[in-house]
Amino acid sequence: MPAKLSVNVNKYALLRNSRGHNAPDLLASIDTVLAAGAHGITVHPRLDQRHIQFDDVPTISKHLREKHPGIEYNIECENDPRLIEMALELRPAQCTLVPVTPGEVTSDHGWDLPTQSAELRESVRRLQAARIRVSIFMDCVPENMAHAASLGVDRVELYTGPFAWAWGKSEQAVQTQLFIDSIQAAVAHGLGVNAGHDLDQHNLAGVLGVPGLDEVSIGHAQICRALEVGTTQSVQELLAALGY
Repeated sequence: MPAKLSVNVNKYALLRNSRGHNAPDLLASIDTVLAAGAHGITVHPRLDQRHIQFDDVPTISKHLREKHPGIEYNIECENDPRLIEMALELRPAQCTLVPVTPGEVTSDHGWDLPTQSAELRESVRRLQAARIRVSIFMDCVPENMAHAASLGVDRVELYTGPFAWAWGKSEQAVQTQLFIDSIQAAVAHGLGVNAGHDLDQHNLAGVLGVPGLDEVSIGHAQICRALEVGTTQSVQELLAALGY
């Protein structure tokens, strides 16, 4: 079965915030994304609230439960007590723990394991006790998948920036193989596999049909393409690239 598509709606919120009103309407945008066939919705609340704001997270949760039952909700967040408590209260299908460097433009690296393992263990335990699937953001380093598995998480989300940036360049074959090797290593250690960062309708060809990839999270490329062809077509192009 092809990897599922979760659309990250952070950039819809960023555009809304820039004007101070409710345009674009975040819930209406989510409705359009899901009507186009996306399997899930991802949000990444940050402490600076520069895109998804704290109040958005429960609002989206309620909207999905009432209007789109069965649609997966994925909350990405750093390992901060305020955000962990929010996830525990809302109980999304999945919580993805992502390391954050203050001031970064976007997430640009995975967890440094085993160095950071101790600080993650309690959050992983609490989230799983609430029956929330736990994923952690990891670089495409196959040998590090064993460290992720030792935390007892359910999945890893592979950081695909280097893979995406190498697409169409001399490093494409090397980065693609590293991505595939990381998927296989994660699966070998009993982990589910998600992936995200700068994936688009073109570079998804690099992992089309690769077994073990459960889900991709795409936000920036989707809304950039939507500016050209509209939200519905941009989502459908991603689904076609995944093999749907």
